Amino acid sequence: MLITGNEDLRVRRTIEAIKRSFEEMICEMDYEKIRVTELCQRAMINKKTFYVYYQTLDDLLSELQSELSAGYLERIRDFSLPDELDKVNREFFLYSEEKGLAYEKITCAGSSSYQYIRSGMMKEVNESGWGSSKQYQALSDFEKTALMNFVNNAVLGIYRQWVDSGKQQAVEEIIALTNRLVLGGVHEFFR
Repeated sequence: MLITGNEDLRVRRTIEAIKRSFEEMICEMDYEKIRVTELCQRAMINKKTFYVYYQTLDDLLSELQSELSAGYLERIRDFSLPDELDKVNREFFLYSEEKGLAYEKITCAGSSSYQYIRSGMMKEVNESGWGSSKQYQALSDFEKTALMNFVNNAVLGIYRQWVDSGKQQAVEEIIALTNRLVLGGVHEFFR
């Protein structure tokens, strides 16, 4: 249940406890091992209360995905693609760095549930970011898909490698490397 701010304080605290417990569990275990019973114990609520707000854990995961996507989209909404792809990439790394371990796990882990949520996030970002680009819209469907595959796989691949290496390089170095590699390909593509 997305919090609007108009809810009763008890409702907000309950939802926040559910989400906080859920993120803790994401950090500790694979999604497939998360159970509503344990989540409720950690959030100090009963199962009936959980089901008042969410029909399933997948609904909670989907809501988390929507919140993460919305936060990132807000940061990049004024950028024009492909011209400002460097700024979009920069915001991706800065936003990702702020979000913490649960976000990293969702973005980097191989769990099929997280792959599904990642795909949804990438689709939202691609449609929002690239959807208004005249250059992008002029491409064939095959070219659009190829471009999105290249950009998404390159940026996410570098992000995963950075996370897996323990973030040994400064975020500014990773942003510069990503932009050097990705922008070279994208600029050449649109030439």
